[in-house]
Amino acid sequence: MKGNLPAAEERTGMGTTARTSGQAAWRRMRQDKHLYLMLLPVIGFYLLFKYAPMAGEIIAFKNYRFADGVFGSQWVGFKHFQMIFASPDFWRILRNTLVLNLYSLVFGFPVPIVLALLLNEVRLNWYKRVVQNMLYIPHFMSWAVLGSIVVAALSPSTGIVNLILKKITGETIYFMADSFWWPIAYTISGIWREAGWGTILYLAAMASIDPQLYEAAKIDGAAKLRQIWHITLPGIRGTIAILLILRMGQMMDVGLEQTLVLQNNSVLDVADVISTYVYRVGLQNMSYSYTTAIGLFQSVIGLILVIGVNRLIRVTGERGLW
Repeated sequence: MKGNLPAAEERTGMGTTARTSGQAAWRRMRQDKHLYLMLLPVIGFYLLFKYAPMAGEIIAFKNYRFADGVFGSQWVGFKHFQMIFASPDFWRILRNTLVLNLYSLVFGFPVPIVLALLLNEVRLNWYKRVVQNMLYIPHFMSWAVLGSIVVAALSPSTGIVNLILKKITGETIYFMADSFWWPIAYTISGIWREAGWGTILYLAAMASIDPQLYEAAKIDGAAKLRQIWHITLPGIRGTIAILLILRMGQMMDVGLEQTLVLQNNSVLDVADVISTYVYRVGLQNMSYSYTTAIGLFQSVIGLILVIGVNRLIRVTGERGLW
């Protein structure tokens, strides 16, 4: 009996601690009830448009027919996944998806960081605001508009880029119909649209850095580049890590709108990606089960990448997503 007392006391203590924590959490929720009410539309959005559609993933394991419905269609197991890995088209679109995302990661991810560092050093407020607005505007424009601007600017006959090239070299390049230049145009147009938006996050992180650190660095004789290297970049390192994790989760996903607007039949060998393939085969050819299996494979790989990069970030000493 006496030997069981410590264990009983430990269990009682753990139960008391759990109840106390639960009561404290409930008190905080009651105090901040208006904030939680404001959060309800966001929760509803994710439940309705993100989690509820996940029930449809069952189609990947069935031979889906409209007449039979989702739950009445015939089970086929992993048949569609076997078709995926046996299809040469899948490996082509997988390669294109990874290559375009790798270009965007290597060349596009550092751009907002550099822009934020430059804007953070601008002391003329009116000039800083003008530049920020010019950088932010493309993010709020649809790809139907931005894509038309890109195609027009790179047109071999009337595009401003080719007009300049013709004056300098005497030749023109059909950028949007060339398998070498199309990925470059795609990457640059993506950077143009999203760089300004990413800059906001890094500028917000820089605003939280203690100004006294810069004052102390100046007293010690540190030049501007040393201040950036030893104060600014370490100050936003956590933000960089979080955004890198989120970006890695999109390595298997290429935006449908941008690709559809910019691609054409001449460059399908490099421009056909998972999203466009699913749109063409799944919606236009009504191969719903096959393309659902592709989407499920895509999501699983993205989840693995997020978990792996998050663990790697935590090993380096930074806080991850969890």
